[in-house]
Amino acid sequence: MSLRNSILIITIIILFDQFFKIYIKTNFIYGEAGQIDVASWFKILLIENEGMAWGTKIPGEYGKLFLTVFRILAVFGIGYWLYDANTKHSSNYLLVAISLIFAGALGNIIDSVFYGVIFDDSYGHLSTLFSENPYGTWFHGKVVDMLYFPIWEGTLPNWIPIWGGQPFKFFNAIFNIADMAISTGVGILIVFNKKAFAKKTIVESYRRS
Repeated sequence: MSLRNSILIITIIILFDQFFKIYIKTNFIYGEAGQIDVASWFKILLIENEGMAWGTKIPGEYGKLFLTVFRILAVFGIGYWLYDANTKHSSNYLLVAISLIFAGALGNIIDSVFYGVIFDDSYGHLSTLFSENPYGTWFHGKVVDMLYFPIWEGTLPNWIPIWGGQPFKFFNAIFNIADMAISTGVGILIVFNKKAFAKKTIVESYRRS
């Protein structure tokens, strides 16, 4: 797969990711008030993630800034990995996986860098794009999540150790298209590990060049 195709994959994912984030952000109110039940197991619900996965935060005044800068550096690293893998004519599995991870990481970085200065908040009212009263500052934006799949909710059987008899929901994570791209890319690397990191022979590399 050529670098041009990788860039095409990245561009498409980022465009879809940002389109849906902006649409959800400007048409949904934060939390349950803006929920749409697509199915019993699939809901669209606006939340905003101030930190890492599962809402984890880095404590301290500069925690969010540190996280955003770290993400930017990581994207540069992933970008170099993609360029290097393409130069070495790595397998399509690896190139697609890296492209997905890069696109997802960049999609969430856009939120972190820009959303704090172009949106107002979504609490109790619809958010405004390019608001005169933004909710944050540069590098302190919140990542917009909206895809929610509560496939099963109930009480765990009493015979299960430790958690038996307690309420349980599967699964309760709320995420976005960028997160899906990252997860899919990582999944490809795990499931198709041997194919992704297979070494090309000189003849194969010459034919693809």
